[in-house]
Amino acid sequence: MASKEIRYKEHTFKLSYELVNPAQERVLLVLHGWGSNKEIMKQAFGNMLPDLKHIYLDLPGFGKSSNEMVLTTKDYGAIVRLFLEALGVEAAIAMGHSFGGKVATLLDTPCLVLLSSAGVVTAKPWSVKVKIATFKLLKPLGMKKIRELFVAPDAQGMSHEMYETFKNVVDEDFEAEFAKSRSKALCFWGKEDTATPLYTGEKIAGLIADSVFYPLDGDHYFFLTHKDFIAEAITEHCKDID
Repeated sequence: MASKEIRYKEHTFKLSYELVNPAQERVLLVLHGWGSNKEIMKQAFGNMLPDLKHIYLDLPGFGKSSNEMVLTTKDYGAIVRLFLEALGVEAAIAMGHSFGGKVATLLDTPCLVLLSSAGVVTAKPWSVKVKIATFKLLKPLGMKKIRELFVAPDAQGMSHEMYETFKNVVDEDFEAEFAKSRSKALCFWGKEDTATPLYTGEKIAGLIADSVFYPLDGDHYFFLTHKDFIAEAITEHCKDID
């Protein structure tokens, strides 16, 4: 395990990362989802794709990487670019799960691997809409306990900066960014995924001009049981892309 300090918009980020197959030249960058860290991605793919140098990164504010700034997804993309520059590498393949898929898309790598990526706004259930409306009515009272009652499970226990970042990215419409992508995209999705439903994957694959879509059995973390198939598809479609 290693770390790299990055300076961005007058803030210093200490980014934790891990290399696998460091002697290889072609680089695979792997980005985790919101509330997760590099360890789950390494668990899935650390023993796969031996011909690639893997970089597993804790995104700012997750795992062992620091963050003291309110960020947007584009900020995350800029920070990751600076991180790669600091390492002196260019990624041939960027793989991202959920929120990490949005960040990976911004990197414009020759090959893009999306695992149930976020980025398509979905309709909120009526119960969620009621909670949001009630919170907005009670917010002027400034009661901390009220905030704790209404905060999303993915945001509980966060610092102020990370909670504000969460609000920036959670309902972000990223369709225009997918449509601008010129990467060769492999889109893998869990058929039973409720966090980023299957239809959102079909939409993203339709937005990216050069894409292949793979619906697979499983939920939002389907890739843990389909790592072999995913690795084979990456080898097939990305081997000659640089």
